[in-house]
Amino acid sequence: MIKSTPQHAVEPNRASVNEGPPSHPRALTLPNLVLLAALSVFGAVIGIQLIVTLGVTPNTSIIGALVAMILSRVPIQLLRAYRSVHTQNLAQTAISSATFGAANSLLLPLAIPYLLGRPDMVLPMFLGVGLAMLLDAYMLYRLFGSTVFPATGAWPPGVAAAEAIKAGDQGGTQAKLLGLGIVVGSIGSWFKIPMSAFGVAFIGNIWALGMFGIGLLLRGYSEPLFGTDISKQYIPHGMMIGAGLVALVQVAMVMRSKAGSKASGPVGPSVGSSLRLGGAGYILLSAGISLLAGLYADMSVPMLLGFILYAAFAALVHELIVGIAAMHSGWFPAFAVALITLLLGLLIGFPPHALAILCGFSVATGPAFADMGYDLKAGFMLRGNGADMALELEGRKQQLIAAMLAFLIAIPVVYFSYGALFASGQLPPVAKVYVATINAGATPGIAQMLLVWAIPGAIIQLIGGPKRQLGVLLATGLLIANPLAGWAVAAGIVLRLLIEKVGGEKHRNHMEVFAGGIIAGDAIFSFFSATITAHFGKK
Repeated sequence: MIKSTPQHAVEPNRASVNEGPPSHPRALTLPNLVLLAALSVFGAVIGIQLIVTLGVTPNTSIIGALVAMILSRVPIQLLRAYRSVHTQNLAQTAISSATFGAANSLLLPLAIPYLLGRPDMVLPMFLGVGLAMLLDAYMLYRLFGSTVFPATGAWPPGVAAAEAIKAGDQGGTQAKLLGLGIVVGSIGSWFKIPMSAFGVAFIGNIWALGMFGIGLLLRGYSEPLFGTDISKQYIPHGMMIGAGLVALVQVAMVMRSKAGSKASGPVGPSVGSSLRLGGAGYILLSAGISLLAGLYADMSVPMLLGFILYAAFAALVHELIVGIAAMHSGWFPAFAVALITLLLGLLIGFPPHALAILCGFSVATGPAFADMGYDLKAGFMLRGNGADMALELEGRKQQLIAAMLAFLIAIPVVYFSYGALFASGQLPPVAKVYVATINAGATPGIAQMLLVWAIPGAIIQLIGGPKRQLGVLLATGLLIANPLAGWAVAAGIVLRLLIEKVGGEKHRNHMEVFAGGIIAGDAIFSFFSATITAHFGKK
């Protein structure tokens, strides 16, 4: 991990010793509120536009930080507050929360009942997923810093955002390394090379990333190697089910241990209380959506109760699995894991309209959870890696406020836009996959395939343990059809090992700053490329 010494953390208000300890900028002061609200509207609109046109949602964190940096250079007294790296951290938190919230957590779930021919279920879904999104982010806020989701975890996009902000503030060698990384990442992305995967290899756990790369390569070359598409055989899905179940057991074991009892340092809530809160919240939300959508009309009381419990369980598991994958690899397979919960729902025998609610509710959890982890990681680094715990906890609180503001702005943006978008046929492509799966019903033999391949997934996860998450990361790679990303991860790991062997620990920090630049360059280029393509089309 990147180890920033305490003096590298920039004090928010540059207070002197006589003035007492530094305070963290408030998210709701007038200058910050105006900036965060404007960025949230922009992020929500961009997220909606890109997911309906290209089916992707870019990470806009660094865009928000860059906007704050540029504004801080304008010679107006009111804008000087934006020079604080912590204010810039709030800016990147708000814009990324709005982007992922609007696109992944809100618009995508609404499209599922609409495409299924049940527009009457859209508003109940909207209410449920909006509240689930808020709970999703709050859950990560409570769990960040625990043994399950440690602040010292990789969280690669968060590292990239923090390094970009620090370089803009401090300059020097680190800025040059970061700038070089941004150039390399942008050029590679221009040539369609997944540079974020290359950069991640220098930051995360090498064992977890190794399994992630193997999964990507096996999925990409399954037909020439094995004569079949492993995705059509449900091998990745079975592996994730097995690995995910073992991961849940490992989380439960952490909850029972003293080492995993605290989530945010000496005053933080326990992992167990956080998960119980999340479980109870998702049960209430699942029940509310089910009743408002009228599921009781076509389901017996026992089946309805079973559905409510399963939907809540699926939502909680979805966010944990997506969060674990995001922490280690910087990628979160939210769409694929939601498909797994849908497949299991098909096997249980829930009716189609209930499956639409299940899929939408499940897919809404996870993106906000993972993105909150990235943002809090960036803040953790900028605040000195926990050197001042009071400042750290206050900073996390202000980031949560910024994220919640962004979500509350994204909700009306989606509400006032989804009707016109859907009426004109602009819907997220992955929603069509979910609805096609529901309409197709349970494929004969699918249960056996899932069960058979759950066993090796569980074994690999058990061998790797909760810190390495080998099974979850292997399954994550298997669920993503991107063999180039596999080669990028492999090349990055080889180069990382060579640098560590030749240069030792003294070059480790430089290597990770450069890697942060690569990830940032890939994110910046991908954002502008996707935005231009969405508006003007491919030339």
